Amino acid sequence: MAGQSDVMQARWGSHGDYSIIAYAPWSPQEAFDLTVLCFNMADRFRTPVLLLGDEVIGHMVERVVIPAAAEIPHWERKRPGTPPPVTGVYRSFEPDPEDLIPPLPHAGEGYRVHFTGLTHDERGYPDMSADTHHALVTRLNAKIQRHAEEIIRLEEYAMDGARLVVVSFGCTARSARRAVREARAQGIPVGLLRLVSLWPFPEAVVRELGQRMDAFIVAEMNLGQVRLEVERCIGRPAWGIHHAGGEMIHPEKILAAIVAAAKNA
Repeated sequence: MAGQSDVMQARWGSHGDYSIIAYAPWSPQEAFDLTVLCFNMADRFRTPVLLLGDEVIGHMVERVVIPAAAEIPHWERKRPGTPPPVTGVYRSFEPDPEDLIPPLPHAGEGYRVHFTGLTHDERGYPDMSADTHHALVTRLNAKIQRHAEEIIRLEEYAMDGARLVVVSFGCTARSARRAVREARAQGIPVGLLRLVSLWPFPEAVVRELGQRMDAFIVAEMNLGQVRLEVERCIGRPAWGIHHAGGEMIHPEKILAAIVAAAKNA
């Protein structure tokens, strides 16, 4: 069934306090391209990365261009700069002070490493003290937030001279683009901000738009999960075009909201 109701589950679905990376394709081609990006980001930041491919995208029949293997981007993970220690355990979670991401050797290279799902010290061994837990969780969040600009992917459509903006993602953004195109034909100064990445949320971009846009319209196949994020950033209500799922949001519904928002701006 079509839907986009797991946005917050993607963000907060695990236990503990953490930051996530998540991308939402709007076409089969982008699903392929973002899958490659997800693997590269996972290696780059040593963290799971989610691809939020909604049901509509999964059942589309569109051309996908798969390049030769040598042309597919491949980011080498950060490797240790020193040889394996002669004695003791390699500190596989000792962060690089520049980016907070520890280097990681490949298996079989002679490094003795230890991994656990528990709170752990820089050696990877369990350490359940409050100070260690605070330091670990703080770093796991900071390594993503510090590099948010590198991670975030956005696409703007018809934003030149816009006074209203539609925010959308995944398959719903395709309906939103159609609605924006038809609204522009009617002389309404509206643009589209497509969230290619959902997490980390593009707070700085949305806040900046909030300073100069008369109204925000958020279109999503859920009951307003991203709308609440937009409202948190702009500090005022946004128009919400919501549907709990089961079918696409039609462009006409988004267009009607654009027309209403323009009249009330």
